[in-house]
Amino acid sequence: MYGNSRVPESTQTDIHPHLSMLLARHAGTSFLKPYADYNRAAFAASLERYQRATAGGPLILDSCCGVGESSRILARAFPDHYVIGVDQSAVRLARGQRCQQGGFGWPANLDLVRADVVDYWRLLHAAGIRLNRHYLLYPNPWPKITQLRRRWHGHPVFPVLLGLGGVLECRSNWPVYLSEFCFAVQQMTQHAAVYEPYLPDPPMTPFERKYSASGHRLYRTRIDLV
Repeated sequence: MYGNSRVPESTQTDIHPHLSMLLARHAGTSFLKPYADYNRAAFAASLERYQRATAGGPLILDSCCGVGESSRILARAFPDHYVIGVDQSAVRLARGQRCQQGGFGWPANLDLVRADVVDYWRLLHAAGIRLNRHYLLYPNPWPKITQLRRRWHGHPVFPVLLGLGGVLECRSNWPVYLSEFCFAVQQMTQHAAVYEPYLPDPPMTPFERKYSASGHRLYRTRIDLV
């Protein structure tokens, strides 16, 4: 089951011709969608836990963390940081929580939160919190050429994502996604951004494990937004 994944298929083979115009539009407007109440509550509770645990120490955000495998790896790799993994699926997070009962252990510096990252990012930004590190591991590529606005760099929340700062790392098995992502970061921040082939050792997420087993070439970019 882990060796039969396909690389995203698309008629798009280069940076979308409308990306630059879309970025300029998003840079000049504010994203004013109302917050969902459950996201407000989840953010407030997680912020309280973070401040109680670290008194505002260095924070790592693992966005769209799924079952939280990558979040646990990060918490163990950075024991002097607090790691928050956010995913909107209660089912995936519950599956990750069961790992604690399965004997894998649960780092004291880890918190998994059920929330929509679009609201969570905006709430973090509004609270004036800056990240030390931020991970976007294998986001849905939305590979159809008509789906640009569904990719994170085409979403109106993208300026807020960048405003959280830190070392931003994004990984994908579709190089067009990272090419666009780097282009968007450079246009919005003037920070240099490049992506490169990457061989995970070991894989950090179930998707990364499946893609590796399927023989995909994997890519990542790391951008210092501090």
